[in-house]
Amino acid sequence: MATDTLVRRIPAAHAGARPNKQSLGARMRRNWQLYAMLAVPLIWLAIFAYWPMYGAIIAFKDYNIVDGILGSRWVGFKHFERFAESYQFWRLIKNTLILHVYELVATFWLPIMLALGLNMARRRWYRRSVQLITYAPHFISTVVVVGLIVVIVDPNSGVLNLFLGQFGIGPIDVLSNPDYFRHLYVWSGAWQTMGFSAIIYLAALTSVSPELHEAAIVDGASRLRRVWHIDLPAIRPVAVILLILNIGAIMSVGFEKVLLLQNTLNLQTSEVIDTYVYKLGFASQVPQFSYAAAIGLFRSVIGLVLLVLANTLARKFAKSSLW
Repeated sequence: MATDTLVRRIPAAHAGARPNKQSLGARMRRNWQLYAMLAVPLIWLAIFAYWPMYGAIIAFKDYNIVDGILGSRWVGFKHFERFAESYQFWRLIKNTLILHVYELVATFWLPIMLALGLNMARRRWYRRSVQLITYAPHFISTVVVVGLIVVIVDPNSGVLNLFLGQFGIGPIDVLSNPDYFRHLYVWSGAWQTMGFSAIIYLAALTSVSPELHEAAIVDGASRLRRVWHIDLPAIRPVAVILLILNIGAIMSVGFEKVLLLQNTLNLQTSEVIDTYVYKLGFASQVPQFSYAAAIGLFRSVIGLVLLVLANTLARKFAKSSLW
C-alpha cells in the first residue's frame, strides 16, 4: 500500500515541477542572430536619442564653448524666466498652438477617409491608381514641395493667379500675406502626407474578417452601415494611438517647411517655437545656445505633459492607449 502511494506521488510531483529556465546568457547564445539585429536600432537610439539629452543641462547654464558644458556657470532657471517674460512668449505659443491644432483638426480624418474608400473599392486597377497618385507626394522632399508652392502662387506667373485672373480676381501675393500662411502650410501638408498616412489604417482594415461583411450584407446592411459598424471600430484603436501621439507633439510643428515658407511679411503668423529656437541657436550672429536650449526643453516638457494627459483620457473614455 505504501509503495503504491509513493509511485502515484512521484509522477504527480514531476508533473507539477516547472521546467528549468535558461539564463539570459544561454538565451542570447542560442538566439544571437535576433539579438544582433536588435543591437543596431538600440545603438542608434542610444547615440542619437539618449546621449544628446546630456546636453540639455546647458539650458540651466550660461554655456560658452571655451568652458564647455560642465565648466560653464550654473544659472538655474534664468533662461526659462527670460523666455516667460519675453514679449515673444505669447505670440510664439499662440502661433504654434493654432498651426498644429488647425493641422490636426483639418487633416487627421483625411487618411481615414482615404483608407476606407480604398478598402471599399472593387476594381483593383482603380485602387492601385489612387494609391500611386496619393502616395507619391510623400516621397517629394520638403524643399521641392515649397518650390512648387512658390511657383504655383507666384503673383505674376503662378497658376493660381492666372486662374483667378480669368474671373477678374487678383493678383494675390499669397506668401506675403500672413492671413494665408496657415492655410498654405496645412493644406499643402495634407496633400503631401495623406496617402502615406492611410497605409496604417489600410493595414488595420486587413484584420477585419470578410465574414462580418458577408453577414451584414445578408442582413441588408448598406455600404455606409458596414463602414460605420465594422470598419470604423476596427481602426479606432489605431486612430486613438495616432491622435495621442499628435497631441503629444502639439508644441512642435517642425521648422523646415515653416522656415522655407517664412518671410519678413508673414512673421506675424509664421514665427513658431521651432523656427525661433533655430534662429537663436544657429542663425544669429551671436548664437544663444543656453537660451535656445531652455526654450526647446520648455517645449518638450509641455509636450510630455500633454502626451500623458491625452493617454490618460484615451484610456478612460476610448479604452485604448499607448500604455
